[in-house]
Amino acid sequence: MIQTLLDEPQLGAAKAGRAAGYKNDASGAYWVKRFNEEGMAGLADKPRPGRPRSHQEEVRSKLVDLVLQKPRTQGYPFELWTLLRLQTAFEERDGIHLSDSTIWAWLRDEGLDWKRQQSWFHDAQHHDPQFVEKRGP
Repeated sequence: MIQTLLDEPQLGAAKAGRAAGYKNDASGAYWVKRFNEEGMAGLADKPRPGRPRSHQEEVRSKLVDLVLQKPRTQGYPFELWTLLRLQTAFEERDGIHLSDSTIWAWLRDEGLDWKRQQSWFHDAQHHDPQFVEKRGP
């Protein structure tokens, strides 16, 4: 929007704002005012209201790195991560306890979904006609 105003000085802030995709005419004037007062730094995001993050981005990255590794390659005696195993492993390794909801949200944001582990018991009689005899009493 600012570049459009520099290229076309006769254009008003409201029109430049609409050309940049803002629906509110006041948005153009707001950004022009910030640019005039602070220069390029005025166009950067400012802190927003709300609760501050509980964990740094580095913590999130460490969790994602861990979940992408097979547990056995990290020295654990199991093949797959469960939420509890991941939570415990992360706390042991990094000394940080993450809530279930935090782990779920971070993994979802990264596009990672938990899949239900398939058991060989599932519909075993269909796959092995001698399952009942092999199972024993």
